[in-house]
Amino acid sequence: MAFVKSGWLLRQSTILKRWKKNWFDLWSDGHLIYYDDQTRQSVEDKVHMPVDCINIRMGHECRDIQPPDGKPKDCMLQIVCRDGKTISLCAESTDDCLAWKFTLQDSRTNTAYVGSEILYDETAVASPPPYTAYATPPPEQTYGYGPYSGAYPPGTQVVYAANGQAYAVPYQYPYAGNSCPPSIPFFSSFSGWICEARRICIS
Repeated sequence: MAFVKSGWLLRQSTILKRWKKNWFDLWSDGHLIYYDDQTRQSVEDKVHMPVDCINIRMGHECRDIQPPDGKPKDCMLQIVCRDGKTISLCAESTDDCLAWKFTLQDSRTNTAYVGSEILYDETAVASPPPYTAYATPPPEQTYGYGPYSGAYPPGTQVVYAANGQAYAVPYQYPYAGNSCPPSIPFFSSFSGWICEARRICIS
């Protein structure tokens, strides 16, 4: 970080309204800092131009102020701050006043140097929320069908033989397990004979 402009300026005090000579440094990050003298050991105040300054007045634009003795009003400069404070300055000459105005205006509108006070302000950039452990989501449900465990309705099965005679055969259900159901006799006719066959479970 380097100086953009440095030099002496007269500044009017806030309370007594007296003119005092201060040394001013304008830094490349937009900070205008003024000291008691050129040694920079005692800081009077500082202004962050891109953040704090809302207007810069020069000459007859300056309000409610009279220049120091022997100085024209064209040497006057006012920095209007966002908090309502106005810094009234007086340069050595009109040319010096113009140079300060243009340099301060550039630093005020140059957003590339807004830097720490806006982009990285601890109060403006919130901290990320603390880590929270979430429960592992349950696996996808699968749907399968096991063996039927309910009971079939009780009763008998009527089977007719080839000669028309009816036979009552009881149900063999329910059964449990994955094996084939037990054999159920039924009757059929072949060449006039009634023979018993067994149901075969085809897997």
